[in-house]
Amino acid sequence: MANQSRRDFLKQAALVGTAVTGLSTKSKAAPKNSLSEDRMGVLVDTTVCIGCRKCEWACKTAHNLETPPLESYEDRSVFENRRRPDSKALTVVNEYQKNESEKIPINVKVQCMHCDHPACVSACIVGAFSKQENGSVIWDGDRCIGCRYCMVACPFQVPAFEFEKALKPDIKKCDFCFARTKDGQIPACTEICPVEAITYGRREDLVKAAHEKIKNYPHRYINRVFGESEVGGTSWLYLSSKEFEELEFPKLGKDPAPGVSEAIQHGIFAYFVPPVALYALLGGVMWINKNKKNDQETEI
Repeated sequence: MANQSRRDFLKQAALVGTAVTGLSTKSKAAPKNSLSEDRMGVLVDTTVCIGCRKCEWACKTAHNLETPPLESYEDRSVFENRRRPDSKALTVVNEYQKNESEKIPINVKVQCMHCDHPACVSACIVGAFSKQENGSVIWDGDRCIGCRYCMVACPFQVPAFEFEKALKPDIKKCDFCFARTKDGQIPACTEICPVEAITYGRREDLVKAAHEKIKNYPHRYINRVFGESEVGGTSWLYLSSKEFEELEFPKLGKDPAPGVSEAIQHGIFAYFVPPVALYALLGGVMWINKNKKNDQETEI
């Protein structure tokens, strides 16, 4: 009887195994990673930015985050400390003094760079991140499992985790105002900038415009467009009057950041097996071992 029961179980286990294989094939983590020649970008001219921080206010408003009154952003004491984007602020502006002989500071807007070859897309084991054709790198909360590999992989240390939310924490970062741009609008920060320090347009055109500015005003800019080639290129581009590393930009090479992580992550997790199926198989092994032990005791 015991042998018969075991055979019946093994048949059922085989069926479960087939089902698991089918599920894993359908659940393959295949992130979208489009790199269109017509992808959009933003050119930030740090020599023009006045640090009004209206872009911060517009970003919070566009993403339904808790937003203080616009008048409160006139308080420049916030520049006393270096800030990074977090779960409550998807973009921030920092201020840097030039030198003793120059009174005008340099203001730098910080947000997700929307890399052409995103490390977050590569590192995500379930395809929760994707690079869209318009240049946006966006996050899908329905796929995310909270592993936070994206936070480790990002060379700009941008993705933020809602640690304060125990039940349903999200990964938060600038999404290039995807809800607006996919309908033909421009990003909220670009729209509100009063001095046009932020220019939205086709990335290829922005690169050309940046180099034209450097050529026409060599005394104003260093000969470098940050984001043109760093980590394979980014959708956000910057112009500056001093070296970017002095403005706390990370020192990065030209090779895309994903590299080894993509081969490892998607090699291991190319087929995602649902935990319920794994528990069923483990339970089956335990069932077999238990019945085998009972058979041996009966024979004795």
